[in-house]
Amino acid sequence: MASNFKLFLHETSDSIHMKMCGDFDGTSAYELITAIQKYASKSNQVFINTEDLGNIYSFGRGVFHNNLGALKKHSNKIVFIGRHKDSLILENA
Repeated sequence: MASNFKLFLHETSDSIHMKMCGDFDGTSAYELITAIQKYASKSNQVFINTEDLGNIYSFGRGVFHNNLGALKKHSNKIVFIGRHKDSLILENA
């Protein structure tokens, strides 16, 4: 994992808010996918804030996009927000 990547989680009664900070690489992508899979089944919506991401490495983006199939059943619940949302959006899920 990028040494500076952190994923912060905040749960409410009907949603989960994930905030990513630092650089996004392949390991970070797997951490995000795992967190989405874990929490999406418990929540009506999953908000993923990309505002505080630094570098988004093409390999990390590729790992994330190549594993979208694992998130397909939750894709209608996932909302990306922040300035980097277009880099990670689930358009092909």
